[in-house]
Parts: sequence; structure tokens; C-alpha cells
Amino acid sequence: MAFDRLLNVARKEFSDHITSRRFIIILALFLVISAVSIHDGIENYNNSLESYNDQLQRMEEFQDPYTSWMPEKPSIMYVFISMMSYMAALGGILALAIGFDLVSKEKESRSLKTLLSHPIYRDEIINGKVLGGVGALGFAMGLALALAVAMLLLFSIVPTLDEFAAILIFGAASLGFLLAYFAIALTMSTVAKESGNALIYTLVIFAIVTSLLPMFGMMAANAFAGDPPEPPEMGPMATEVVHTASGGGYTVTSSRSVAVSGSGSPEIDPAWREYEEEMRAYVEKRQLINDVSNILSPQMNYYQVAMAVTNPQISMMSSYMYGGATQEDPGGLADALGRVWMNIAALIVFPAVFFAATYVKFMRMDIR
Repeated sequence: MAFDRLLNVARKEFSDHITSRRFIIILALFLVISAVSIHDGIENYNNSLESYNDQLQRMEEFQDPYTSWMPEKPSIMYVFISMMSYMAALGGILALAIGFDLVSKEKESRSLKTLLSHPIYRDEIINGKVLGGVGALGFAMGLALALAVAMLLLFSIVPTLDEFAAILIFGAASLGFLLAYFAIALTMSTVAKESGNALIYTLVIFAIVTSLLPMFGMMAANAFAGDPPEPPEMGPMATEVVHTASGGGYTVTSSRSVAVSGSGSPEIDPAWREYEEEMRAYVEKRQLINDVSNILSPQMNYYQVAMAVTNPQISMMSSYMYGGATQEDPGGLADALGRVWMNIAALIVFPAVFFAATYVKFMRMDIR
């Protein structure tokens, strides 16, 4: 495989993508919706910031007795939560539109046979097509992020160095999500003889990994985990607050019930302690079954990674609710990404598997 010929194929594919009418229309719609979502996110951020300032002022004026608790200052990354939802919907369509006829249209027009008659090898063609498609999706993602940062600066919101790094990681996770669906479309384009069939196959797999797999995971969790344990029957109960955390307008409080002794002092009931252990094991079992199916869905993996970047506090609370370690501080960006390392790995492995399948199929394909 010659690197110069590979780059020539990639350059041609990239040029064909960004100049095609289909790509331009979808990209324009993608950027418009991204701008609208960023505008909504900026408005929500400003409201959260105003609420944060009001809470600080109230604590200073009225000498709030809960002086040890401080409200969390909203992060700029909250702006990208709305963009995440639109990315999962329209971004996937953009990736499918790029790849579903990338090979099948060349088979239909017989141009693939003509191309192979030149001094160029099959691996250079398929790898060049992959690189061209990745470049086009990277170009679209780069425009969306540039537009988002420009709108932040326009509203006098300047990201810090850490927040700028988080924005880049959010963009990388979004690109990985787009590559997953591009890989599916490219594989179906290589397998199918016609572009129409390739589109149908692509949409079927798209529906399976986005909707059916998460639904199947919930059904499997309900079936294999069984019914939840029943709480014990006890007398008068008091509630002991164990952990409270808040951030971004969300508050999660965990508590346990304790029995009230004759002296009025609360004591943890052994039956209730056993119930808590059984409930924790039940929740962990359900979550394990659900995660096995969700790990095959690029959409669910993208949601997990993007949420860890845009709102680490909520990601940490979710991890705590499903049996993770209790932690008051969600930590930095590295800690947030460490909690979703399996989802990050899945976003890398998923498109790699389909790209490998495409390579093998294309190298063994009978072109006549």
C-alpha cells in the first residue's frame, strides 16, 4: 500500500463529500440546530448562574446556618447538554448519509472496476474511502464546535483552559459517535449490491442499536433480576440522612431508616440493614444486565461519556446510585472520564469492528 495513492483517494473522497448537495443540506441543518441548542444552553446557563449568585447573596445577608454547604457554581459545559441530544439525532443521520452508498454506487455505475484497472490496490481504495469519510465528519464536527465557541464568546462567556479541554473531549466523543454510524453504513454499502438495499440494511441496524438494544436490556434486566426485595415490617421509624449532593439544579439525597429505641435514640435496625444489602445487590444485578446490552449501543455509550463531560456531578450521582463509591466531590475531568472508561472503549471498538468487516469484505469482493 502506497501512502501517496492512499492520500489521493482520501482527498478525492473528502472533496466529493463536502461538495455534494446532500452533505451540504444536512450539514446546514445540523449547524442551524446546533446553534439553536447552544443558544438554549446559554440561556439555561445564565439562569443557573443568576440563581447561584442569589444563593450566595442570601447566605451572606441572612447568615444561613448551613454555612458548611456551598452551592455549586454552574459550569460552561452545561451549555452543551442540549447539543448532545441534537447530536444523537441529527448527527447519526449525517453519518448514515455519507456512508450508505459509498461503495454500492461505485458498483452500480461500474466505476469501481474502472478504478481498479489503474495502478491502485484495493486496500488503498477502501482505506482512502474511510479516511475521506472520517475527514468529512471531522470537518462537520469542527464547524459545530467552532460555532459553539463563537456563540459563547459572543455572549461574553469565556471558557477556562480546563473547560476548553472538556469541549474538545466532548467533540471527540461526538465524532466517535458519528464514526460508529458511518462504519455501519459503509459496511452495509460494501455488503449490498445496490444503494437502495444498503440504505434499508443501514436503517434496520440503526433502529436495532438505538432503540431495540436498550429496550431489550431493560426487558432482560426485569426477567433475570426478578422482583425487588420487600422492605421489612417494623415499628416507628426515623430517617437518617446519609449523603446529600447537589449541582446544576439537581439534588440527590440518600437516606436509611433507623429504629427508634425507648430512649428516643435512633439505632440502625438489623432487618433494615439486611434489606439495604439485598436492594443494593438487586440494583447492581439489574444494572449489570442492562449495561451489557447498552454497551453495544453507540447512542447509550455517547450519552454516558457526554454526560460525564458536560455534567460530572450528575454522572457521579448516577454511579453512586448504582453501587459506586460514595463521593462528595465529583473530581476533575479525568475522574469523570474514569467512571465511563468502558463506554469510551466501546465507542472506539464499535466502529473499529465494522471498519475491519468492511475491509475484509471489500478485499474479497468479486468485482466484475
